[in-house]
Amino acid sequence: MERTFREQLFFLLLSLSVLKGDARYIEPNDISKDELYSFFNSELKREIPEELIYRRPLRCLDMVAVEGQFTFTAERPQLSCAAFLVAEPSEVISVEYDRVDVDCGAGDFVTVFDGWVMKGDKFPSSQDHPLALHERYVDYCDSGSPRRSVRSSQNVAMVFFRIHSAGSSFTLTVRRHVNPFPCNVISQSPEGSFTMVIPQQHRNCSFSIIYPVEIDISEFSLGHTINFPKRSTPRCAEAGDSVQLLGGSGIDTSKLLPITDFCISFTGPTHMKVGCDNTVVRMVSSGAFVNRVSFSYRLLDSQELQTIKLNNVEDFCFNN
Repeated sequence: MERTFREQLFFLLLSLSVLKGDARYIEPNDISKDELYSFFNSELKREIPEELIYRRPLRCLDMVAVEGQFTFTAERPQLSCAAFLVAEPSEVISVEYDRVDVDCGAGDFVTVFDGWVMKGDKFPSSQDHPLALHERYVDYCDSGSPRRSVRSSQNVAMVFFRIHSAGSSFTLTVRRHVNPFPCNVISQSPEGSFTMVIPQQHRNCSFSIIYPVEIDISEFSLGHTINFPKRSTPRCAEAGDSVQLLGGSGIDTSKLLPITDFCISFTGPTHMKVGCDNTVVRMVSSGAFVNRVSFSYRLLDSQELQTIKLNNVEDFCFNN
């Protein structure tokens, strides 16, 4: 029987496959539930004194949630490796190439991607990211002046690499920086609260929760007054500014299904249980106003998941 996305996401080990050629893009991959929760474990996010820099080896498959210096040394050819980097929602990530000793001419590469790639999906989607897709890949081995540092546009990034010869190595320093207006976030936790603000910018921002959750949109302001109903209506697309609630499989918001949307300001609360692998609050902004949305979320338990299978609104989460 073909596995569902959740089973692939939570019960299989992450497997990575990198396309051949100059583009050096990454193929679809899976991640197990145990690995996902251990990656987000509080032990990984422990505080480190400022006078010390955290150092450890980088694994072929890794998750990095702290600042520090990470060194990978190949004991044998490693052709499909990746490290997922994640920070707090209000931070962005920088990656510095400290030392790189790989054979670029033999097909080795060390590439930073501005976002995440999982199972062929990209977060943020091309619709929501300020850079063209090819600009989001920064390969140390590309011709021209090498970039010694790369900064992400959101709280996640990744490094994927291919090394053919044992003994080749590289060292990276990962740092986190405050982002005053976070846009496009993957939550590390299945529960929490967040306020997203877009300050008169023409852009789309999303907050992605890769868990089945109950979500409470408590308040939002779109900076305009339009005589539209609160609930989902085709005319919301005409407003230019709206808040969408999406759900489904994968991390690419452009491939998720709409649950509901809002296009006039209101004070809530609005509660909804979403049994999807990924639940997303997405704000579409025309740039004419300062838009904001506040919400909280918590993980659904197994009994709640069984119950909402009978709810037609949520049923597509289990069947797609």
